[in-house]
Amino acid sequence: MSLPDSMRAVEIAKPGGPEVLTPTRRPVPVPGHGQILIRVAFAGVNRPDALQRAGSYDPPPGASDLPGLEASGTVVATGPGVTRWKLGDQVTALLPGGGYAEYAITQEAHALPIPEGMGMDAAAALCETFFTVWTNVFQRGGLQAGERFLVHGGSSGIGTTAIQLAAARGARVFITAGSDEKCAVCTSLGAERAINYRSEDFVEILKAEGGADVILDMVGGDYVARNLKALAPEGRLVMIAFLQGPKVTLNLAPLMMQRQTITGSTLRPQSDLAKARIAEALATEVWPLLSSGRIAPVMDSTFALDEAADAHARMESSAHVGKIVLQV
Repeated sequence: MSLPDSMRAVEIAKPGGPEVLTPTRRPVPVPGHGQILIRVAFAGVNRPDALQRAGSYDPPPGASDLPGLEASGTVVATGPGVTRWKLGDQVTALLPGGGYAEYAITQEAHALPIPEGMGMDAAAALCETFFTVWTNVFQRGGLQAGERFLVHGGSSGIGTTAIQLAAARGARVFITAGSDEKCAVCTSLGAERAINYRSEDFVEILKAEGGADVILDMVGGDYVARNLKALAPEGRLVMIAFLQGPKVTLNLAPLMMQRQTITGSTLRPQSDLAKARIAEALATEVWPLLSSGRIAPVMDSTFALDEAADAHARMESSAHVGKIVLQV
């Protein structure tokens, strides 16, 4: 395929608020060994993009400095050694960065086929959240059918993904959200009990149920101690973000008495091999659910690429439900 020398993109002009996201032009990247070049149709917008924009989440070595950790599009070039994809294949992909652009590169093993019947906009909203939920809830947290699962921020992209996957695999799902409207969305997705944290105490509700076996937390701060109180014996607390801060003071005696576990991870710094293994698991365990329509990403809104600042402002307002994407 004939490719241009340069492309439209959105860069982080300097650390700051959404207004620092600036349209620019960049050279079209060239795929290296084992990499594919994707002509981006849509790019997902995620909390880590905002952290990078604010100057607190640097790209890994060798990755693009442009934000954007997931995208859908068409394979338009392949590097040496690529065997999984050919020119013209349509894919959804986890990216090391660079999604806010007309073209982006990623490892061939980090791309997956578009689920049957799914549009490119929804496909762009898959990888960052599904990779994150799968590895944290099911691999690290070990959630099993019949167990009680609590996810905070149930109406977020991560939350709506976690609800659907956990319910589809037979878990009892509880969520917290900040409004009755958001709670209603979460119950429609499969949550057994939606807790409005502004008027209800999730600790007391979960304790009355016998405690949560797994909690997925993006809040941190004083939620950590409360989460431990809400856990059942042998329960697992999985941390993936710290909206209220990463530093806490804890009494670890109850954790030891209840044989509880605190774990967590971030996705972007993991090795290419680790991400490839997650992709393989998703292809087997999750993609059939997406292709059958049993689960699907919840879509909030679509912005043009040049409107990335508006997309970030919406995400950081927490008014959204589900995923925000950029149409490239």
